[in-house]
Amino acid sequence: MNTHVVIMAGGVGSRLWPVSLPEKPKQFIDLLGIGKTLIQMTVDRFRPVCDLGHFWVVTSEAYVGIVREQLPEIPKEQILAEPVPRNTAPCIAYACWKIKAKYPDANIIVTPADALVINVQRFADVIRKALNFTEGSGNIVTVGIEPSRPETGYGYIQAEERRTDEIVKVREFKEKPDLPTAQSYIAAGNYFWNAGIFVWSCKTIISELRKHAPQIAGVMDSIAASFGTWKEEETLRELFPTCEKISIDYAVMEKSKEIFVIASDLGWSDLGSFSSIKEHIPMPEEDPVPDGGSAKAIEGDNKVIGKDIRLFGCEGCIVHAEGSETVVVSGLKDYIVAVKDGDVLVCPISEEQLIKEYSAK
Repeated sequence: MNTHVVIMAGGVGSRLWPVSLPEKPKQFIDLLGIGKTLIQMTVDRFRPVCDLGHFWVVTSEAYVGIVREQLPEIPKEQILAEPVPRNTAPCIAYACWKIKAKYPDANIIVTPADALVINVQRFADVIRKALNFTEGSGNIVTVGIEPSRPETGYGYIQAEERRTDEIVKVREFKEKPDLPTAQSYIAAGNYFWNAGIFVWSCKTIISELRKHAPQIAGVMDSIAASFGTWKEEETLRELFPTCEKISIDYAVMEKSKEIFVIASDLGWSDLGSFSSIKEHIPMPEEDPVPDGGSAKAIEGDNKVIGKDIRLFGCEGCIVHAEGSETVVVSGLKDYIVAVKDGDVLVCPISEEQLIKEYSAK
């Protein structure tokens, strides 16, 4: 199968300040203290379904060096640099037009770089089903996540019916809900978290972009005319910033007719908050941390990442201080303590949604 994986790796992860910084955001960090960064874990997750020579990474110009360092097996010419961020629709379009130039019959998986999937074998099975369904057809499949709680921080996918691990028609995409609405979604049973993972053929997504996002498609046609020439970089710098700034959800997914979902319990998290990191730091009885890792759970439901962290009378805290020297915390309950390169955050877990605002001041 002519399968390709496109990894979107341009985000800045501002909800995890000061651990995640614009200079080195969360996808390039070992957030869980297990010896691998999130983008490295993402590549490992797709190895069973795609040859490494068919991986593509779309990222910011500022991160190309980090990507090459962390993913040396991916061909350099398949690490694509966006001159400016324009949201996911132009990002995906750029990668798909590049793939089309060499592999017009490709079947493509698009994924964020910064999520966690625990049930990797089941995930590979789900992706294989989606690839088989989209190959040679005009169908688009998105991966849904079986919700474990009424989460207000994720978008939802409403399926026509509930059939776990099977491909079913999408009825509607839903924005991030308030709590009562999220509770109603859970009760209904046919709503799933939107993981932002898509499977389609190269021909299908380009056709859909031409139909629903013609401005972006037109820009990509102009850029593609320079592929493989000395003008390519200059043309990209000139034209890419003119793309409409829009997500793939708004540009295509909410408008296309042949959209399907395959939902499963994958142990997925976007690791977008310190509480989600705390939830997934390995417990002592779980798989041992590889050499170089430094995550552990300690008495009082505390989770820590760092070389020498000492807690006294603490309960329910997460301390993230990778790369720091000794960190001592005393008498805190349900707090975040994060230390990175001289910056320190001390914040109740209940207020973590404000971290983005704190770091901007």
